[in-house]
Amino acid sequence: MSADADRGESADLTASAGVAFDSARLASVISPLRRVLLASVRAAERLPEIPDAQIEVVRALPRGVVSSPGELAERLGLSRPTVSNLLTTMEARGLIARRPAADDRRRVEVLASARALALFERFDEASAELVGEATASLTDADRGALAAAVPALEHLRDALATRHPKSESPHTRKEAE
Repeated sequence: MSADADRGESADLTASAGVAFDSARLASVISPLRRVLLASVRAAERLPEIPDAQIEVVRALPRGVVSSPGELAERLGLSRPTVSNLLTTMEARGLIARRPAADDRRRVEVLASARALALFERFDEASAELVGEATASLTDADRGALAAAVPALEHLRDALATRHPKSESPHTRKEAE
């Protein structure tokens, strides 16, 4: 066992591989890495700061997808009043649009605006570019380790989502064109 584990710090032993793994260290890197990436991309692209909760709403509404506020609340694991407040703010900022549902005019549908989709496309492209530039400055060994880690990180994301699922609504549908 590592010296960190002997000191009482969180270190898990991956039994199948027999490799020491420090889950606390990984957790302590993920959030700062995300914040640095967000700040770097915002600065490079002069993008507006969008709060995380609003980002989650837009990510839940990719191009062509509409959802009701209640479905969004369920999917994101947020209360309906919280989603209502988010949508009001986001609508004022031009990030989403609300409209009556075609099949039931009493029901409201929410969709991401063209502006929001364009901002997120710019963000995603700039993120990939910045990460590519940063990884180019690393050693071959570090780039190889990162390449090998991506599938494991995707599996970790999925495992965390399974343990703490945000309910996927069967009612989210492609927008009728």
